Amino acid sequence: MHPADLKTTSRAVRFDQGRLRIEDIVDIAEGMACATLSQAQEFRATITRGAEFLDRLLREDGAIYGVTTGYGDSCTVTVPPELVAELPHHLYTYHGCGLGAYFSPEETRAIMAARLASLSKGYSGVSLELLEQIVRLLDKDLLPRIPSEGSVGASGDLTPLSYLAAALCGEREVLRDGVELPAAQALAEAGISPLRLRPKEGLAIMNGTAVMTALACLAYARAEYLTRLCTRITAMASFALDGNAHHFDATLFSVKPHPGLQRVAAWLRTDLPCEETPRNGKRLQDRYSLRCAPHVIGVLADALPWLRESIENELNSANDNPIIDPDGERVLHGGHFYGGHIAFAMDSMKNAIANLADLMDRQMALLVDSRYNNGLPSNLSGMQGPRAAINHGLKALQISASAWTAEALKQTMPASVFSRSTECHNQDKVSMGTIAARDCLRILELTEQVGAALLITVLQGSLLRQHVNPTVAPEAPLQAMLDELAGDVRMIEEDRRLEPDLRLMLKRIRARAWKLYD
Repeated sequence: MHPADLKTTSRAVRFDQGRLRIEDIVDIAEGMACATLSQAQEFRATITRGAEFLDRLLREDGAIYGVTTGYGDSCTVTVPPELVAELPHHLYTYHGCGLGAYFSPEETRAIMAARLASLSKGYSGVSLELLEQIVRLLDKDLLPRIPSEGSVGASGDLTPLSYLAAALCGEREVLRDGVELPAAQALAEAGISPLRLRPKEGLAIMNGTAVMTALACLAYARAEYLTRLCTRITAMASFALDGNAHHFDATLFSVKPHPGLQRVAAWLRTDLPCEETPRNGKRLQDRYSLRCAPHVIGVLADALPWLRESIENELNSANDNPIIDPDGERVLHGGHFYGGHIAFAMDSMKNAIANLADLMDRQMALLVDSRYNNGLPSNLSGMQGPRAAINHGLKALQISASAWTAEALKQTMPASVFSRSTECHNQDKVSMGTIAARDCLRILELTEQVGAALLITVLQGSLLRQHVNPTVAPEAPLQAMLDELAGDVRMIEEDRRLEPDLRLMLKRIRARAWKLYD
């Protein structure tokens, strides 16, 4: 579906002074919702009052940071009145120095929506025309090409957001239908006039936390799904390994009152016959990657509520500088562009996610090793007879999963502790929130790759377990999931290239294709 068609086919997310949720940004990013600017008279009057207040200050020769002064350490430089109108153009021009991979279309839509959310709070002194211009670009799916590297997370996401400011004005490049073209051409063909920024509007667009907050919203949605997916994979791994379901007993978990941990254990009880007692000859206690899975997954599950609160508070904040109080007629100089809350949220989230990668990697190590997998063939090879000698099952897949896990674990160093003094020591303490968010998304990507490998592994292991123990059948939720997986991935007997299967599993994971628990 082309996002330009969204207004007639999906829900609208209204931008005003009301509170938005993570899901609103994610739905816009994924093309499941469109952005609309409130038509409420009170909201529009609030926005207009801020812009008019700044106009009046300028007429009265008021000194306004970033309007009649230079930026950052240059705040002591007075801008002559005849040059004030040119200053916003210079701001986004000299910040056009980003590098690295460009943000994806989904990430770019989220960034645009997050900046629109902040500016719509009515404390940035911008015009309605600026807000409407962002909506126009989203509506036509004209996406600024934004390099992902170059922000220290205070004074906001200056360099990446300069690419949004430039695109609104018909400069630099945009992506349309997957094709890069000059912004001026794209706007003209869409019937959109380039914006001419008012005196504070360049600063208002750029001096905020929209990039890191947008990425955090996308990370949250993926992390929440991973808690469920990793739980389901654990249940299938337990079945394939002939594990002990009693490890997830309700009474057992009632005495350790972490809600997320208890919820994960309850999910596992829906998938496994937890009332069973250990039978003779069966190992009494499973290894930690099964027995302690709720204690690993539960950390992320318990973190999600406060992560949501922190991310959504930032999303719903006015986070530029200076803040314009149109009712009190004051210009308030502060540091709301500082992304410390997002930095901490992302540094925390990425640690918990990497632990899921490590957990699944350990489960895979048990499944492929005939010393520990309780009677399954080495490397889970499905080949029997003479050709078994030349077939290797999941041997290489486990190596790849181990590589992805190692890389995920390596990325967990907190970014927020690497603050560096910059910009002539004006920005002498910075958040690194955008780097933390990018790290988190990379760890999510790697962990989803491990999850894709594990889905193939637990499917193969479960099919082989039913060959070894024909009387053993999975519980209904597991059987339904195994049936769905089997429709995508055929049993591995003769060695074959598994990359297509992995990519299909990744596609399913990122589309959150499976309904996992209530």
